[in-house]
Amino acid sequence: MRTLVIETATAACSVALIESGTVIARAHEVVGRGHAERLIPMIAGLPDGGCAAHILVDCGPGSFTGVRVGIAAARGLALGWGGTVSGYSSLPLIAAAALHARPAADIAVIMEGGHGEVFMQAFAADLSPHADLASLKPDAALAALGDLPAVGNGVRWLAALDASLDLTEALPDAADAILLPAALAALPARPIYGRAPDAKPQAPR
Repeated sequence: MRTLVIETATAACSVALIESGTVIARAHEVVGRGHAERLIPMIAGLPDGGCAAHILVDCGPGSFTGVRVGIAAARGLALGWGGTVSGYSSLPLIAAAALHARPAADIAVIMEGGHGEVFMQAFAADLSPHADLASLKPDAALAALGDLPAVGNGVRWLAALDASLDLTEALPDAADAILLPAALAALPARPIYGRAPDAKPQAPR
């Protein structure tokens, strides 16, 4: 079965086609806030216009707008193509890529979280999480990190506090979804926000 992977949760926008355990086509750009404009042309540039029986999409955490752009596109394409759709989280994706490049016993992923916070989650070598995803102030993330290596687009916040840490800047790449265990690529295609919403519903009078 051919799978189209959509990645729009951060400043990166990327797509990949996976078939028979192999990445057969990919595209990756750092677009900042331009996901809505770039995503569909990137998909269209893949073989067969990216058409696939299954679509896998990053559900976050990450950019509120980026996550929603990706999920909306995935749902719409799956409907039009008569395919299925599922989700994955950006944090284990980045952990999987980092551990593939440099095997380690444990690793922490630190992602930009907004409002001066970072999303943090630590993983074992088999990508099982050591704790739930948390949105933390950088000093709290630093305390929780201990001596673990960390990777992600939020590590700059920790580097500003301690330049001696083992930190690697990274953005998610759709092609790395091939490294995810099946269970981590079978989430519902709905947003993972990682923190409580800023707006609160108005209390009834």
